[in-house]
Amino acid sequence: MRIAFLIIVFMHGLIHILGFIKGFEIKEVKELTLPISKSIGLIWLIAAVLFLAFGIFQIANHRYAWLLGFIAVGVSQLLVILFWKDAKFGTIPNLIILVVSVISYGNFNFEKLTQLETSLILSQTNFSNERVISENDIEYLPESVKKWLRHSGAIGKKYMAAGKVVQQAEMKLKPDQENWFKANAVQYSTVDVPAFIWTVDVKMNDVIYFLGRDKFEGGEGEMLIKLNSLINLVDERGEKMNESTLQRFLGEMVWFPSLALSPYVTWHELNDTSAMATMEYKGTKGSGTFYFNSDGDFVRFSTLRYNGNEPDAKRFEWVLLVDQYKTFEGIKVPSRMTATWKFEKGDWTWLKLEILDIKYDENAI
Repeated sequence: MRIAFLIIVFMHGLIHILGFIKGFEIKEVKELTLPISKSIGLIWLIAAVLFLAFGIFQIANHRYAWLLGFIAVGVSQLLVILFWKDAKFGTIPNLIILVVSVISYGNFNFEKLTQLETSLILSQTNFSNERVISENDIEYLPESVKKWLRHSGAIGKKYMAAGKVVQQAEMKLKPDQENWFKANAVQYSTVDVPAFIWTVDVKMNDVIYFLGRDKFEGGEGEMLIKLNSLINLVDERGEKMNESTLQRFLGEMVWFPSLALSPYVTWHELNDTSAMATMEYKGTKGSGTFYFNSDGDFVRFSTLRYNGNEPDAKRFEWVLLVDQYKTFEGIKVPSRMTATWKFEKGDWTWLKLEILDIKYDENAI
């Protein structure tokens, strides 16, 4: 689809050169029957250059490609109107290029929004803290949590203030969906001032995709999903969303072990291999249970989360299961996980997640 579009762009641009050739009487152009002056011929050449530049910007995924697209279509369509008899069919590729440019503009706005929100979240983080996690810091924690922190490599490491998690995933948007949608995502999380922002690009097919942004900041959660970066499918916030998003943040402690020591988190030991954590921050509260194996690896997280943000939304068990581990900057973390809703009618595994990279503190910026 992308290659076909680029062919249309370059061919459309080259066709505009015919107007320049006719205007400067370089060669006879039988396809253009109306007279073209040299000044108008130059406009035909400018349109050609604009479309060729737009195509190059598209190949390079330049963030301002949409702007060139708008200008090129505007100049071209003016020529189509002036030379309607000869050039009317040029409206078709112009419309195609205009639609793609509008979508690109939506991507630009979405990226601009998330970059601003990410900067605001990271600006509240103190990266100059040189505190190192010691055995004294974990003395009050349940034995299973202590063992996990030691096994993960967190003891003796700097207390992490923030992190960037690069992810790829497969998703199902509803329980009866047969095929998995592929997705790429990036998340920034901060520990001292609890917050995260997660942006995801989900490909449904060659034409349809959606951009999503989940955010937890100031004890409040938000979810925004845009179809092809333009149409709002979801724009949710509220008390249920706050609690559910906090629980997600809590479960992702396994990527940021320093969060186990947060003053906003309290622990209750259940047995030798499990402990319940409760987090309360700015009026929002949520709990979840962490399970570990005998070696000290985290293997499972379970919590009761709201499925939805509607007034009648109910809590259901939400489970993270670990399939694989990797070490990033000396910290062993779960690198492949699944997320499953446990409904009365049966389980719905909606996410298969793989961590490609994690950068901590200054490396995350």
